[in-house]
Formats: sequence, structure tokens, C-alpha cells
Amino acid sequence: MNTVTRPRILVVGAGFAGVECVRRLERKLSPDEADVTLVTPFAYQLYLPLLPQVASGVLTPQSIAVSLRRSKKYRTRIIPGGAIGVDLKSKVCVIRTITDQIVDEPYDYIVLAPGSITRTFDIPGLTDHAFGMKTLAEAAYVRDHVIAQLDLADASQDPDERASRLQFVVVGGGYAGTETAACLQRLTHAAVKRYPRLDPGLIKWHLIDIAPKLMPELGEKLGSSAQEILRRRGIEISLGVSIAKAGPEEVTFTDGRVIPTRTLIWTAGVVASPLIATLGAETVKGRLAVAPEMNLPGGDGVFALGDSAAVPDLAKGDGAMCPPTAQHAQRQGRHVADNVIASLRGGPLKPYVHKDLGLVVDLGGTDAVSKPLGIELRGLPAQAVARGYHWSALRTNVAKTRVMTNWLLNAVAGDDFVRTGFQTRRAARLKDFEYTDAYLTPEQVQAHIEGAGRQG
Repeated sequence: MNTVTRPRILVVGAGFAGVECVRRLERKLSPDEADVTLVTPFAYQLYLPLLPQVASGVLTPQSIAVSLRRSKKYRTRIIPGGAIGVDLKSKVCVIRTITDQIVDEPYDYIVLAPGSITRTFDIPGLTDHAFGMKTLAEAAYVRDHVIAQLDLADASQDPDERASRLQFVVVGGGYAGTETAACLQRLTHAAVKRYPRLDPGLIKWHLIDIAPKLMPELGEKLGSSAQEILRRRGIEISLGVSIAKAGPEEVTFTDGRVIPTRTLIWTAGVVASPLIATLGAETVKGRLAVAPEMNLPGGDGVFALGDSAAVPDLAKGDGAMCPPTAQHAQRQGRHVADNVIASLRGGPLKPYVHKDLGLVVDLGGTDAVSKPLGIELRGLPAQAVARGYHWSALRTNVAKTRVMTNWLLNAVAGDDFVRTGFQTRRAARLKDFEYTDAYLTPEQVQAHIEGAGRQG
């Protein structure tokens, strides 16, 4: 078959959903059956649930960044950049490469798995002074920043400055926020022993959330167990509270408290990638509304999945949507690949149905709470399940070996407190890691495509 006539399958995003889709397409499609292209700024898949352990130094960054080029059978073309617009009528995806070049990529089938970005609100100073925990760069940067606060507090002669540098605020009582607070608190608790001039009692961690419960998905008993573990460690938990404003040296809570701090970590949920808004299609709370088969109703060859798609959860029913979790994204990726192939070959599409396998929360050390298949576990059994699940979900044996080696080394040798140098003299905050201003509006996409057509 001539390469010009081969169907073009474009996959946007290299998260759990996108990578699983690409791998399935490679395995099931013959090389002359279709051309597969992947759009991603980085040629690796990030195992997002383990980011808090990178921030705390338990794992090295490369251990959870799984290269997309390790397989010798890999034949997918990678465009290093991010999709900033899609014209469904012309079947063209507009891409901004990592060198800021604008590229128009035509497709016959497009799989939209651009993931999500950190959800923020119109809170004064938030994006200027808060850190996120969504990317590998942010995790590495936060680690450097936290250790730097200990160094600077130790060197300071000002009691007020010392106190503010040793207070840390994490916003978000979901899995990301809870695990981030738990892992980083363990890091500072261990590190302060190497600073004889610092009073360990000055180190204070605050975990706050506007919701009335911490991780409500865990249920009443496990949620209470997680809170008890964190409070026993000295983490102050405030529920029904959020941030009123943020400054460079203090944070004001909505209950009126003012906390002197140089560290605000924002993990209060995610929203769909702004790419979805460029389509001009129907959305559900910002996520693209798709059929149970994960195709866009009325869209020619358009599929969407993962955090950016409102996929009906047929296992739950009652109009429920699949939650933005890794286990759903991985299974949706494989299912979408099968449906794309079925569409390509003229076969029927199948609806996505998957029941949640459970939840795991790793709080560091021997502390964890897990709910596999509805069974509530705490302590070492829960830790074994949590780490066993994460370890088995890693895609390559190299990644599994690195993660297991890091865990064993940390268990034997303890934490290290080396700053890697990612933190430069120029501060980097939430707004610096997510390029939300790079996306086009539907009108801009159409104008761009029409302009490119006239030039062509």
C-alpha cells in the first residue's frame, strides 16, 4: 500500500491513556495498515501517582519517567510539542513544537488524550506564589525548594524568617495533596536531625481542603485512619478551609488565619486540558462529551479518553462519569485502540465498561491505607498492596527495577537531603509550568487553517 494512501492516526498526549493506545495500535496494526503519530513535549510516559515520592527523594526522577523509545519495535513518529488546537472539519491538528514552531498535522483518525492541568481559582497571588505537583519538573523543583528552606532557616539570624521558612502549606485533601504532605513531612522530619541549630518543633505542615472530609472516596473508616496517621506525625489538618490570598511570605486562610510561610503547594484537583475548548464541541464540566465507545458523536474519526473526556461509567450507571484515575486511563487507552482499529477495518465499536479495582494511598514509610476490591487495609499490609500495585503498573522491567532498587535503598540507607540545583535564582511557580496561554480559540484555529490553506 502506498504511504500516501495509508490512514493517518494521530494520538495527542503521552500519559497513561495515550501511551496505552499507541502500544496497542503498534501491536495490532501491521506496518502497512496505518501511520501512527504521537504528539507529546517529552518522549516519556510519566508515572504520575509516584510524583510525591520523587518530591521527597525516595525515588529518582528517571525511575518514573519511562522512555517511549526503549522498544526496538517502536515505529510511531513522535512530534515533540503540544497540540494547541484542532479543526474537526478540516481534520487538522495545530501543534506548537518545543522550539515554538507552529505545525499543522492532518489526520484521518485522532485520539485526544491531552490529560489535565492543575485546577486553580481566582485567588489573589495563587499562581504567582504557589507550587504545583503535576509534572516531573515541579516535583524536582519542590524538593529543592523544601530543602533550601531548611538551609536558609539554619543560616538565618532572624527568628521570624526562620519560623516562616519552616512552615509549609499543602492545599488539597485528595490523593495527590495527602501523599505530598505525608512524604515531604517525612523528609523534613528526617532532615532536621542534620541541622543542630534548628528546633524540630518549628517545622509545621498544614494540609487544608475545602471539603468536609479527607479523601472521601476511601470511606469513613479509612479516611479517619489516614487523618489519624497524619495528625500523629504532627501535620495539622484543616477541613472546610481554603486559601483567601497568597503572598511571598504568608498565606491567608478563608477562616482568617494568617500563616507565615515561604512554601505553598497547590494540589486542589485538576481540569481538562484547554485543548478541549478549541474543538467547539459539547463538554461536561470542561471534559469532552463522548459516547460509551469513546468516540465523539457527529465527529468523523474523533476519539477522546482519559482526564479530558467525560466517558460514561457504565459499571456504575445513573449517568456517572469515569473518574480521572490511572487505572481507567490505561484501560481506556487499550479500548480506544481497539475501537480505532475496528473503525479502520469497518467493524463495530464496543462500549467501555470497567469496574474500579480499588484505591491505594502511600503515606510513606510503613504507613498506608488501601482498599483493593473493597477490602480495607492499614499499615504494612496496605503498604504492600499500594507499592505492589504501583510496581506492577510500571510499563517496563527497567522502570520496575529502578523503582524497586530505590525503595530498597531508601529503606536501608534512609533519606538523602541533597539539593540537585533545579532551583535557580529565578523563582518558578505554578504559572511557569503549565502553558495555559498557548492554546487557540476555536475561531483562531479556523482562521489559522484558512490562512494556511490560502498560503498553500
